[in-house]
Amino acid sequence: MICVYTEDRWEDILAAVSSVRAQSRPALETLLVVDHNEPLRDRLTRQYKDAGDVRVLANAGPRGLSAGRNTGIAASRGEVVAFLDDDAVAERDWLKHFAEGYADPRVMAVGGRTVPIWASGRRPAWFPEEFDWVVGCTYRGLPPGRVRVRNVLGGNASFRRSAFDAAGGFATGIGRDGDKRPLGCEETELCIRLSRVRPDAVLLIDDRAVIHHRVPEARERFGYFRTRTYAEGLSKALVARSVGVGKGLESERRYTTRVLPAGVARGLRDALLARPGGAGRAGAIVAGVVAAAGGYLVGSVRARRGGAAFSVAPLGTGRPGRTHGAAPGSAHG
Repeated sequence: MICVYTEDRWEDILAAVSSVRAQSRPALETLLVVDHNEPLRDRLTRQYKDAGDVRVLANAGPRGLSAGRNTGIAASRGEVVAFLDDDAVAERDWLKHFAEGYADPRVMAVGGRTVPIWASGRRPAWFPEEFDWVVGCTYRGLPPGRVRVRNVLGGNASFRRSAFDAAGGFATGIGRDGDKRPLGCEETELCIRLSRVRPDAVLLIDDRAVIHHRVPEARERFGYFRTRTYAEGLSKALVARSVGVGKGLESERRYTTRVLPAGVARGLRDALLARPGGAGRAGAIVAGVVAAAGGYLVGSVRARRGGAAFSVAPLGTGRPGRTHGAAPGSAHG
């Protein structure tokens, strides 16, 4: 499934679809879910009118990525549903490596490794690898290989259909909504919810399942970095409100107490050795932590005053011939 929302990414969308259609393990189908953009939906329908393996759908729920994913899940026919960002391309064995993880019946989700493609041609010297999640990519601190994790990362992930049958769909009101504030964490909330209803569930990341994600120049700037880290704090507050602080911040504790201090130390060491960007990376890590903490505090206050700000869409069986949208009236951020 590829969720799309703007014609500005037309060439990226075509490249993403082509990478799926070229997989060594073919997909049963490729779903393009269009988020409330009729001209884009019409254009994609014309583009793939003769492609029997590509279906173009309109988001049947409120505007945003979560409702779009829920629309696609309900309309899909496969036993495993994989998600690819609309500005990314998958390596040829991406689906093959996902499929291998499901040989174990306990596995409910498998994610992969996302590598940035910087629009400027190279990583900005100040941009720390520990914060590559800011641009939707795998960050320093995640363990290598095929490992068990609390949650997969949404733009490069897959789930068994039975996971959605057990836990419901993605929560609306928590994730991205087009070009508005870049919230996130909808896949984190879903994975924690899934683990609660299925305590035996195993969630994996396999770093052989690789996609390459384009990072536009606007997201290489410090202003976006600051905005995105603040928004992550807001999102984490919503998740903690829903699933509890213990589970909601379980992985983040290790990240902030071990991974980030080590990153600051590396940056300062590089600065002392006169290596480019060392001081900038150390400063960016500190700024990112402060921004995220600020967002979390603001989000926590808002959540206490207004209660949970999102809802979970109940999904049907998704059998061919039936289409189920997000729950009517769902709040969306």
